[in-house]
Amino acid sequence: MSSLRPWRLLRSQIAFKHKWYTLRRDEVELSNGHRLDDYFVSERPDGAYVFPVTEQHEVLFVRQYKHAAGQVFLELPAGSFFPDQEDAQDAATRELLEETGAVLTQELVQLGVLYDNPAKDTSRIHLFLAQNVRVEQPQKLDLTEEIEVVRVPLPQVLPLVMQGKVCVSGSVALCFLALQKLGMA
Repeated sequence: MSSLRPWRLLRSQIAFKHKWYTLRRDEVELSNGHRLDDYFVSERPDGAYVFPVTEQHEVLFVRQYKHAAGQVFLELPAGSFFPDQEDAQDAATRELLEETGAVLTQELVQLGVLYDNPAKDTSRIHLFLAQNVRVEQPQKLDLTEEIEVVRVPLPQVLPLVMQGKVCVSGSVALCFLALQKLGMA
């Protein structure tokens, strides 16, 4: 049996608040009795990621610029959502359609829920496998999105990840889980 105990929250105040990001300053007492009066926690919406496989056994990746890192990334379709306002599966379906124009032909398979950075961040990422998707519509991009859809044959996904060409953590995790589910890893 573990002797680890949660920290005790003594006080919490909002340092900054915006629709997409809240920074909270907590005063906590650690399990060893020490107190911290400036433990900062980021409150952000959850994310929904999709590993979309077409009927031709290609995975629909997206290539887009990410401003915080200042780079263009190859990743899986994904986006943010507020769990109290939208179901994770609905968010995943919405993001798939918006970013790729693809629609589902069968139900999503949830492969897991991961914490992005549980030391400092409240957000979770919900991971889904979508099989036999069909691109039937144009993309419905947000103002800040410029996305190129990249079709990758299923057997080439693992090499892309292992070569570091897919390096966004949620996409990497989902690639491994989806390939395992599909019997390819």
